[in-house]
Amino acid sequence: MKYSKAEVHCKTHGLPALRFEDSQLTSFSGLILLQALFARLGLKERLRRCFRHLTVSPIFGHATLVLCLVLHLTLGYRRLRDMRYYSDDPLVMRTLGLRRLPDVATLSRGLARADAESAQRLQGLVRGSVVTRLVALGLSRVTLDFDGSVIGTGKCAEGTAVGFNRKKKGQRSYYPLFCTVAQTGQVLDVLHRSGNVHDSHGAKDFILGCIAVVRAALPGVSIEIRMDSAFFSDEIVSSLDAAGVEYTVSVPFERFADLKARIEARRFWWRGAAQWDYFGAKWKPKAWKTPHRFLFIRTRVKQQHKDPIQLDLFVPHDYGYEFKVILTNKPLGARKTLVFHNGRGSQEGIFAELKSDNALGYVPTRTWVGNQIYLLSVLLAHNLGRELQMIAHPPSRVTLEKRPAFWAFERLETFRRRILQRAGRLIRPQGQLTLSMSANPAVQEELLHYLEALQAA
Repeated sequence: MKYSKAEVHCKTHGLPALRFEDSQLTSFSGLILLQALFARLGLKERLRRCFRHLTVSPIFGHATLVLCLVLHLTLGYRRLRDMRYYSDDPLVMRTLGLRRLPDVATLSRGLARADAESAQRLQGLVRGSVVTRLVALGLSRVTLDFDGSVIGTGKCAEGTAVGFNRKKKGQRSYYPLFCTVAQTGQVLDVLHRSGNVHDSHGAKDFILGCIAVVRAALPGVSIEIRMDSAFFSDEIVSSLDAAGVEYTVSVPFERFADLKARIEARRFWWRGAAQWDYFGAKWKPKAWKTPHRFLFIRTRVKQQHKDPIQLDLFVPHDYGYEFKVILTNKPLGARKTLVFHNGRGSQEGIFAELKSDNALGYVPTRTWVGNQIYLLSVLLAHNLGRELQMIAHPPSRVTLEKRPAFWAFERLETFRRRILQRAGRLIRPQGQLTLSMSANPAVQEELLHYLEALQAA
């Protein structure tokens, strides 16, 4: 349909007058989905059980404060003081089951007063929610990725220390170790650590604990693990062999002269693909007990010219090789093993989303346990966002060589803009509580689809 210019354009000169009033307006109409999700999972009661042992019973219990924090992060806010910008939102209060929201000081004190047992129980809740999803999927193979991520801060918080920080050298930080599930894109567990420890600090017990949790829920499941070179040690590898777990580990071969000599002395390489070659060998470092399978891989790449180049001359590309060594016990060929190991890059995408969309890099309190509770709330908010999408949509992929997630997940920031951050008003026509929103067909269709999926589940 064509419109005239007069029907499209209008002249606007004056600004409308402003009037602020309490008219039950909400900026987050999409929270009705989270309210239904919390009810389906019984999240409020499960959070109460995490803090039931605490004798102090303030008006705002610790379970309520953690739920406020999860909602705060889901809405896209970072600092605790930003709560004042939605403190009068009626749908936020209905989702939390409150008549008024706690102020910033109450939330901060609640985090600081939590104890280690509370953090341990909340960690079990995060772990249990992911395991429940794995059981519902009935997987025969589960892929776990392990890696650490730096959480820097300018505060002198308890447990922070100066350690390795590529972006801000000398900054105090935490260095938690994460375990993520490749099939669901969720964080199974986390080991909270100071920033001055090596990536493998406490890793053996943490890895074996994650394996035990998955096997207890899924007896007979095949578990495979991917790790970087920080976890290359005889202690960890021997433990994985004893546990009957398949693994691939990047090898810091530059530290081993024998491996470097093997690469230099090799004359014949098997062709793996157009750009890379390989060969395999049984080998062990001198301090190790038994030899293992090592894959030596070289990739043909263009060499970078850093010297000044005369622009009016033709400069041909020079090619060289980049080398990689992988330790593995998987009974696969070199190509499939390499593709599988390279799939661990999806975990970096999870870390990027946690820091940009869920404020993982924020340290809110000066206490160790308070910051641990905050970290677990970040993971819970992330996992709930993934759980909501898994409920509403069927899997779009099957098990592939790289082990990508079964769902093509949307980023939480995208979900916020499209669904959560929709203006609305709570009204009561004929005594029936109603959420009134603009009649946008796309929003209406997707919102109703999520609600129907939650009700059916």
